[in-house]
Amino acid sequence: MIYVGIDVAKDKHDCFITNSDGEVLFNAFTIPNNREGFDTLFQRIESISDDLDNVKVGLEATGHYSYNLLGFLLDKGLTTFVINPLHTNLYRKSLSLRKTKTDKVDSRTIAAMIMSDMNLKSYSDTSYHNEELKSLTRYRFDKVKQRAKLKQSISRLVTILFPELEKLVPTLHMASVYALLSEFPSASSIAAAHLTRLTNLLSESSKGRYGKDTATMFREAARASIGSYIPAKSLELKHTIKLIQELDAEIEEIESEIKSIMDKIDSPILTIPGISYRMGAMILAEIGDFNRFRSADKILAYAGMSPSTYQSGQLDNCYSHMEKRGSRYLRYALYNATKYVCHWDETFGAYLAKKRAEGKHYNVALSHATKKLVRTIYAMEKSRKPYISAS
Repeated sequence: MIYVGIDVAKDKHDCFITNSDGEVLFNAFTIPNNREGFDTLFQRIESISDDLDNVKVGLEATGHYSYNLLGFLLDKGLTTFVINPLHTNLYRKSLSLRKTKTDKVDSRTIAAMIMSDMNLKSYSDTSYHNEELKSLTRYRFDKVKQRAKLKQSISRLVTILFPELEKLVPTLHMASVYALLSEFPSASSIAAAHLTRLTNLLSESSKGRYGKDTATMFREAARASIGSYIPAKSLELKHTIKLIQELDAEIEEIESEIKSIMDKIDSPILTIPGISYRMGAMILAEIGDFNRFRSADKILAYAGMSPSTYQSGQLDNCYSHMEKRGSRYLRYALYNATKYVCHWDETFGAYLAKKRAEGKHYNVALSHATKKLVRTIYAMEKSRKPYISAS
């Protein structure tokens, strides 16, 4: 067998090639991060092996820096392993007490790791193309966070400009309220507005839900408002609403793409009550190829949801805390999905209630339900069978 270790960086990659006898075939060498560099690496691999099935390539998971190289290796039919940098770091420390971390040392360490066969799972073509779904779900996650921050700004600005408005509507973040504030971004401007214009504006934006009575109520509240007239804040409010509306359109487009991919995947995860396209897609995208994990507990560890362990001599930790060292996106998706599943499915709802009855804090009880959900998803994805409630 031929083992290739690659330490990935932005502009160049350090490579090391050895065989199963420990013979160094190519000492650490550097290739540029371009087509010429990729071809150089492949030519060296071909020069020492006629059968690419006998070649194993390992590289660290370095996000977007490794994406193009990974695609190249998979297209060439090479068995490729993507290794968690944490594993590489721990493995390197286990080999020597000296602090010897360089790119060339790392490439040799990665080659040694795949040579030692540490139960590593090769990166499949499915996993590579699953990156599209991961990219979309993370992009949506970031957009939603941006929108949430802007919505906080809306609340802050309305408190300054027209504080009474918040008590007159179910929420500030409605199409009718946004339409009102976009045209009349202060209590004084609403107070001076023509009633007919206010009525038509609210009726159109709310699709007939609000009419003259609501317009009258808003105008009377505005005339008695303690809100300040600050043109700069009014301008900020108008621009913030515009940014939120643009984000709404972008998120809708992203979600449409996610739904399209999920329909092609046809995963049984969507048969679980409470799991939508959005959360289902995020869970699948972050987990990737389920064949990489030998059990559901491995997925829990990958998500950083396994309890930490501390034991020394006769001392054992009594209250083990969650590690929280894995994918924060997966952890977020699993927690949020579990809340909805416990609400919509009787089996999970009863399980959560049982844990609460045992005296567990809500978050602790929810973490138990999350673990149950992960085991359910794992079994479903492996069998490709839909969810059947036990109740």
